[in-house]
Amino acid sequence: MKIATVMKSAAVCVLLLAMTSCSHNSASEQLPEVKLSVWRSSEDAELINQIIEEFKAEHAEEAAFFITVSDESVDTCRDTVLSNPRAAADVYTFADDQFDDLWRGGALLEITENTEAIIQANGGENNGACRAAMRDDKLYAYPMTAGNGYFLYYNSAYFTEDDIKSFDRILEISAENGRKFAMDFSSGWYIYSFFKGVGLELEINEDRLSNRCTWNSDNGKYKGTDVAEAMLSIAAHNGFLNCDNTGFLDGVADGSIIAGINGAWNASAVEEKWGENYAAAKLPCYTIAGDSVQMCSFSGYKLVGVNPYSSNSEWAMRLAEKITDEQSQMKRFNMMGECPSNINAAQSDAVQSSPAIAALFEQSEFAYTQSVADTFWNPSYIFGVTIAGGNPDDKPLQYLLDTMVREITAAPVNVLESAETEQLGG
Repeated sequence: MKIATVMKSAAVCVLLLAMTSCSHNSASEQLPEVKLSVWRSSEDAELINQIIEEFKAEHAEEAAFFITVSDESVDTCRDTVLSNPRAAADVYTFADDQFDDLWRGGALLEITENTEAIIQANGGENNGACRAAMRDDKLYAYPMTAGNGYFLYYNSAYFTEDDIKSFDRILEISAENGRKFAMDFSSGWYIYSFFKGVGLELEINEDRLSNRCTWNSDNGKYKGTDVAEAMLSIAAHNGFLNCDNTGFLDGVADGSIIAGINGAWNASAVEEKWGENYAAAKLPCYTIAGDSVQMCSFSGYKLVGVNPYSSNSEWAMRLAEKITDEQSQMKRFNMMGECPSNINAAQSDAVQSSPAIAALFEQSEFAYTQSVADTFWNPSYIFGVTIAGGNPDDKPLQYLLDTMVREITAAPVNVLESAETEQLGG
């Protein structure tokens, strides 16, 4: 009898467990399956992975998430997306100068969830970060960073606060110590600082497809050739090193670079290497035609877009909002030193006490929103590389400037129309 009773009880328990298990499995199976893909830059990997895990935990009872993450440079994101928007990620990060192409290409979903709250959290529709993400009074991207600009990093063991006001003095001290002052002449983003500093202009036209540029001007107080000659003088100095972002970080790490013009995204890496000697300031003045002139700079923003072809666009919007909310922007600042666009985050004590952010604010008086058509980048690259190399073919500077400006201001080629013409034998 006892054995029978025990067996009966055991059977009941097994049945109850089975029912419980079935009920649990049934509940799990009822959760909708949400598949999302995210593109982010490689340096964002740790941060984005953390945010995604938080997002999945916050919504664990609403959906079963399958989120894939891949590397895609902010610099190349636009081209990759537009090559095949249907195959692009649901959520992706890009620089604000790519916005117009992505928007015209139908690759940005209008943001329809919490729109007003997002705009207000990032300073309102008249704030630069929001303006960069809006067209026709509609929001098409999530602001993620502000002050995506550059300034002067310097090692205070070698320079005083007076020293770093002058480009010439920085070069002199660097050479005296067998070290280098670094800047990337191959990037139009940086060499803009010389031309804008003397009032030579570069801006996108109203068509948002072509540029206006006066860098080759041969009249006025400062000519384009004056700028080119000043850059040649800098490039020839034994205290100067022309290098890209990787070269800058390598030089900081091995001690060969003690000052450099670079972006806010490297603040944490530079501080880690220089420690208590880590310092930052606005850009210095450089010498042109015998005068000392303050260098200007580009400023820009990083944005997060949602693909209109996403099969889970509502969840994609929620994830993009999570990636760019106040808490995530603070994490980005703490991990990478990037300036938040979120007003509350930007006004926090931690952000306000950062040397890099202070330098950005100091430089902001001389900073201009990066708003240029794509035809700017390659011609400015060729010019910068030529100058950095000392103009090896000894071409007239006015010729180099005229060539660059002609290509910068050229009407964009419509690739689709060109292809159609070729197919028709045109």
